[in-house]
Amino acid sequence: MKTHTTETEDAVVVAPANAEADAAVIWLHGLGADGYDFVPLIPELRLPGAARIRFVFPHAEPRPVTINAGYTMRAWYDIRSLTPEGRDDEAGLAATRARIENYIARERAAGIDSRRILLAGFSQGGAVALHTGLRHDEPLGGILALSCYLPLRDRLVAESQPANRDTPILMCHGSDDVVVLPAFGELSRDALLTAGHPVEWRLYSMGHSLSQPQVGDISAWIQQRLAPKG
Repeated sequence: MKTHTTETEDAVVVAPANAEADAAVIWLHGLGADGYDFVPLIPELRLPGAARIRFVFPHAEPRPVTINAGYTMRAWYDIRSLTPEGRDDEAGLAATRARIENYIARERAAGIDSRRILLAGFSQGGAVALHTGLRHDEPLGGILALSCYLPLRDRLVAESQPANRDTPILMCHGSDDVVVLPAFGELSRDALLTAGHPVEWRLYSMGHSLSQPQVGDISAWIQQRLAPKG
């Protein structure tokens, strides 16, 4: 897949070089990073030449983060402590969800079917992908949740939308992750499964990062979800 990269005011966009996109992946970075963080991953995915996928990598807004002594950095929401409850910044998640909904709306306005839009994210970004995708009122193509957890778990059943009850979810985690403990990911996985959501869980021998086997699995999953039309 040949691509060209552009930057808007609030995101980095990697699009097909010689054709109109017929699918989109909105990919959210982790705490303290920015939209460029996962741009180098695109060639590593080795997507087929026929793929016409637009990757959108938004930049989180800078905000004070409590666990980092109030230091201002790019963050999708505040984290008060490293417990599951300490990550449940209701107001911050609501504001970020509204912003991600706008990115989805842009892709829909560009003619992309909602079922050919994936939400993806790493760490904080993965939490936002889960939080937003399960509440979206049109069926999405899938949710890719890397090294993360499900925020506001106790609201899942009440707030999730029927349109995304059957949306495929791929959760990947590192067995040696000391930033987001595997137990937090497993707790989230179990909550999703209990609520009837289809979750594929994969554990890798790594820390809070990506590994080559994981990249291969991500590529296969994206290609399965967004196979070229025709």
